[in-house]
Amino acid sequence: MAAPKKKKKIIIDTELCKGCRICIAFCQEKVLELDDFEKAVVRHPDQCDGCGMCELRCPDLAIELQ
Repeated sequence: MAAPKKKKKIIIDTELCKGCRICIAFCQEKVLELDDFEKAVVRHPDQCDGCGMCELRCPDLAIELQ
């Protein structure tokens, strides 16, 4: 039996995030949203499947999956 897949954690550097919404558009699980400061935040971490599209598509390198 295979070991359970460990969940990845999304780290967003709000200093680098410009609120372009690209990560939000590419997240099929609807994990990310903008906060009151127009910065990306993780609203539903339990829904993240760890695909990495947010990290891959962020033009400012503000997102990292660990």
